[in-house]
Amino acid sequence: MAEMAVTVAAGALRPCSGTNHRRPAAAFVGWRALAPAALAKLRLSSPALRVPRAASSAAVEDGSSSNTDTVPTPKVIIDQDSDPDATIVEITLGDRLGDLLDTMNALKNLGLNVVKASVCLDSTGKHIKLAITKLSTGRKIGEPELLEAVRLTIINNMIQYHPEASSQLALGATFGPEPPTEQVDVDIATHIDIYDDGPDRSLLVVETADRPGLLVDLVKIIDDINITVQSGEFDTEGLLAKAKFHVSYRGKPLIKALQQVLANSLRYFLRRPTTEEASF
Repeated sequence: MAEMAVTVAAGALRPCSGTNHRRPAAAFVGWRALAPAALAKLRLSSPALRVPRAASSAAVEDGSSSNTDTVPTPKVIIDQDSDPDATIVEITLGDRLGDLLDTMNALKNLGLNVVKASVCLDSTGKHIKLAITKLSTGRKIGEPELLEAVRLTIINNMIQYHPEASSQLALGATFGPEPPTEQVDVDIATHIDIYDDGPDRSLLVVETADRPGLLVDLVKIIDDINITVQSGEFDTEGLLAKAKFHVSYRGKPLIKALQQVLANSLRYFLRRPTTEEASF
């Protein structure tokens, strides 16, 4: 098995150089259609989601306990657009993040290779940026199930090193010692917008309450309508998930009628269950 090749920014920690300007991907292999048993792969008991845990509190970097008064919103961004050859993952948390090595090892256990890593620090916290490819092909990740496994693995490992993040993340109720103190009303939090984005695709923007398996479910709903997901970005920000998908239908942007069908399907799936439905 190939060794993990990682390049970390000089000095291990540097100031952030400003806002990243992402460039469009030169090419992207379409997201694969989901098999009927795809959701079963994301059960929390799956071996793919067993990640290294922090051995003790000593694993957290020293000398930063004074920074716990203000804890920035934890973020995990999975970006399929900015690099044609690798999946880019950006992680933001307070400047006590000390789990970089364990996170990379956990990703390697998923059959992935971190080909580049950089770390920077600014007023919003510490930012880790990873370029990830599949060990078997050397290419970026194409399967929604594996992308979701990456997201849950990173969040799980993040909470092990930063228990304070548990109460700020929707997934803290699943992975962490302390569930979120606030609850998001999914009907209020859910926003769906579709825009024309050039001559051959549309841009689907979804914001909703986060939960395990959400990325896979969104792609499955889109696929069930025979709409193709060309590329996209999936952001985990505290209690919310924000997705941007470049989509098309037979190589063309979605017409208004199909946009409405897609939006209605997503709203129906993401809505708060009624008492009658929950009773069956």
